[in-house]
Amino acid sequence: MKITSLNSASVLIEENVKSGNIKILCDPWLIGEEYFGSWGMYPPYDFNSKTFEDIDFIYISHIHPDHCSKQTLPKTGKKIPVLIHNFPEKSLKITIEKLGFKVIEIEHNLRIRLKGNVFINILAADNCDPNICGKLMGCGLLETKFGTTQMDTMSIIDNEKEVIVNTNDCPFQIAKNAVKLVKSLYPKINLLLVGYVKASSYPQTFDFDNEEMDKESSIKQEQKLETTKNFIDLFEPEYYIPFAGRYTLTGKFSHLNEFRGEPELEYAHEWLKEKIVQEKCKGIILNHEEFFDITKEQVSKEYKPIIIKDKQEYIKNTFSKKIFDYEKESTPKLFELLNMIPKAYENFEKVRKSIGWTSDTTIILRFDINENKKDEEPIGVAISCNGNGIQILMGEKDILKFKKYLSMSLDLRLLKWLLLGPKKAHWSLADIGCHIKYKRVPNTYERALYYCWNRFFVSNP
Repeated sequence: MKITSLNSASVLIEENVKSGNIKILCDPWLIGEEYFGSWGMYPPYDFNSKTFEDIDFIYISHIHPDHCSKQTLPKTGKKIPVLIHNFPEKSLKITIEKLGFKVIEIEHNLRIRLKGNVFINILAADNCDPNICGKLMGCGLLETKFGTTQMDTMSIIDNEKEVIVNTNDCPFQIAKNAVKLVKSLYPKINLLLVGYVKASSYPQTFDFDNEEMDKESSIKQEQKLETTKNFIDLFEPEYYIPFAGRYTLTGKFSHLNEFRGEPELEYAHEWLKEKIVQEKCKGIILNHEEFFDITKEQVSKEYKPIIIKDKQEYIKNTFSKKIFDYEKESTPKLFELLNMIPKAYENFEKVRKSIGWTSDTTIILRFDINENKKDEEPIGVAISCNGNGIQILMGEKDILKFKKYLSMSLDLRLLKWLLLGPKKAHWSLADIGCHIKYKRVPNTYERALYYCWNRFFVSNP
């Protein structure tokens, strides 16, 4: 088998089998920007549809757009069957089918033959905790309905001789039980694809000074690299490739890149080389379109590092000029948003009551981020987390009375989309895409708050 690096988590796994060559495209994001346009690819990927004309299968680990890109999928050819985990919640399946693809759902830990002697096994990484993975909003409300989240998945592709494990975005603390199961089923792992980035909005979108921002970003980076090492230590592969979550912020958020606490691929590779005995587990990194041949234990070409100065120039001259999807819309009137908020609050309250959660934290949703706001208009609304309703805020003095609060500021055009509901925009994607500016007093994480906030929109459940 051999594996070709394309972009971020997008890789091509292939093998020459007795019945012919088999090619599996994993987690395609190969065209344009994602998360409403704020995530860009660097180095840029030069997409050529002819490269994907002979793909046999597409495997998609989960619904996030850097793994399941609606821009990319239709360009690969709609006759290719798409393999996903049989999630209890069907959003991913529905999304892919709407793009015109046939979806094959595979049960948890069921090894199936794809072609010849090549098999795939998909396992859900369960017990999701957004406080661990860093995605503040979480990814859904599945615990209450199904007793599981099953957001991320990992896959194992083997040819009865060689084994590739693809962990995608699975955080170690969430997936470690699945990791132990995989290791028991596949004692010898030839190649591990392992994430090295904790892609999240923290700390770059929070109200910190530069010193605090630097401190928090350093902590985040080191914590994630340690868990990457934990993955490698537990799997004990012959080779590992750090990948996935490789993105650069664009548009009006491009200045936040330096505070993300998400290392360059080259830094992660060198960090891991220092921590892991290379004679036992050897690290590999690949440029776009280059491959590693597992059988021959060879890379197609020596890795060429990015030049930071070139990247900075690209951010300045290209990425910083990108326009987000919602920025093409006209700014809504405040009365439109105010008319939507009571129904959104009603849905928020239903979830809050259903899980029996209360808090003295107040959520402050601000309206004053857009430049055309008038002085006499409210600056936002205060939303209680204990059933005390909503309060319109007319000025900063109204905010000062709250001792414990989470403030969220975002473009009103995106806010309108979010209030309309997930068919238009989802809070978790706005969060991951860094479209929300936070101020948290005190700086403590309340999982249930974000859990309930995912229902803060007007459409019916």
